[in-house]
Formats: sequence, C-alpha cells, structure tokens
Amino acid sequence: MSRVCELTGKGPMTGNNVSHANNRTRRRFLPNLNDVTLQSEALGRSYSLRISAAALRSVDHRGGLDAFLAKAKDAELSDRALKIKREIAKGAATA
Repeated sequence: MSRVCELTGKGPMTGNNVSHANNRTRRRFLPNLNDVTLQSEALGRSYSLRISAAALRSVDHRGGLDAFLAKAKDAELSDRALKIKREIAKGAATA
C-alpha cells in the first residue's frame, strides 16, 4: 500500500535528522494517512479511501466528497478517485 493521499496526492517528503552535535542523517516525513469512508450524496453510496488528515478537513470544508471532487484537479487524484469523480459527474448529468 503506497503512502500517498488518494485525494490530494500528498506523499512522503525527505529531510534530515539533526543531532545536538549537528550531525545530519537522512529521514522521511510521512503524511498522516487515515482509512475513511466518505458518503456521496449524488450517488447515495459510500466510498472507502485512504486520505490525509488535511484532505479530510478540506472535504468537510468544501461540503462533502462530491463538492471536493468537482473542484479537484485530475492530476492530483488517484485512479480510484478519478473513477469516483466520473461516476458523480455522470450521475449529476442524468439527474
């Protein structure tokens, strides 16, 4: 399982551990990923996604999964999230 947010594309970053003696060793900063289930109002079903805590706050701020995906850039979304976005757009067009 990759350590990448499915909605924002946020992944691991690299940096240094710096000791008191100023010795530097490489380290990784991992995103705070959580397994969540988000509800789509347009389709009336839920989706299980692995997203960062910051992305979860953004989804709540924008008013739900449908609104977040409508505004999100396709380049940042995972393949699963892109599929959900297309399903929501298709469902909104038919309704």
